[in-house]
Amino acid sequence: MDAQTLARLARVDPQLLRPIQHRSEEAQAHLMVIRVRAALVETRTSLVNTARGLAKSVGERLPKCDADQLGVERMEGLPAQLQQALRPLLEQIESVTEKIKESDGRIEQIAGTMYPETALLKQVRGVGTLIALTFVLTIDDRDRFQKSRDVGCYVGLRPKRSESGESQPQLRITKEGDVYLRKMLVQGAQYILGYRGPDTDLRRWGLGLASRGGKNAKKRAIVAVARKLGILLHRLWVTGEVYEPLRNRQARQGAGAAA
Repeated sequence: MDAQTLARLARVDPQLLRPIQHRSEEAQAHLMVIRVRAALVETRTSLVNTARGLAKSVGERLPKCDADQLGVERMEGLPAQLQQALRPLLEQIESVTEKIKESDGRIEQIAGTMYPETALLKQVRGVGTLIALTFVLTIDDRDRFQKSRDVGCYVGLRPKRSESGESQPQLRITKEGDVYLRKMLVQGAQYILGYRGPDTDLRRWGLGLASRGGKNAKKRAIVAVARKLGILLHRLWVTGEVYEPLRNRQARQGAGAAA
C-alpha cells in the first residue's frame, strides 16, 4: 500500500515527495577522516577515565591536565606498583594522542586544499577547522536549502511541535539529522557563551536567553545559539560575506544617530 501511494503521488505531482540528497563519494571519503578522529577521541577519553578511576580506587590521583597532556611522565609521585599497573594504559593514551594529531593535520590539509569555503565559516570565533569542515561535508551542497533557517531543522535543533486547541507546550528538540554535526555546533555554542567567548551579537542574544531564569535556561540557550550558529554558517557560505560580529549593535547605533 505504501508503494502504491508513493507511485500515485509521483504520477500526480513529484513535488509532493522530497528527493533524497546523496552525499558525493569524495565528501564521504573526507568525512570518514573526521569520523575516525571522533572515534579516536572517544577511545582516549575512555582510557583516561579508566586510568584516573584506577588511581582513585587506591587513594591516589593523577594530576589535573588536558587529555592530550596525559602520559607516562604524569605518573611521577605515584607508588611504584601503581605506576607499573598504569603504564600500559598511559602509553596507549600517548599513542592515541599522536594518532589524533595526525588526523588533525590531515583535516587541516583537506580543508585548506579542497574546501577553501571553510575559511568563510572560520570567521566566526568558536568555529575552527574541524567544525567548519564537518559542516561543509555534511551539508555537501549549499544550495540544497531554500532558506538558511532550514539548517536548524536539518540538524535537529528545532523544538518539536504539538498543538491542541490553544495549548502549545514547549517540547524538546527533534534531534533529527546528523548527530556529529549537531554535537559540533553545540560545542561551538558552548565556546561562544563561555568565559572566553568573544563579544558578538550571537553571544549577547544567547546570554539574554540564559539570564531569563530557570534551572534549564543555560541549556536552552546553548541549543538556541547552536541553531543560530548553523544558520549563520550556511548564510556565510552562500553569500561569501565578511562576518560582522556586532552588526546588529552597529545598526542600532546608526539608527539612533540618524534619529
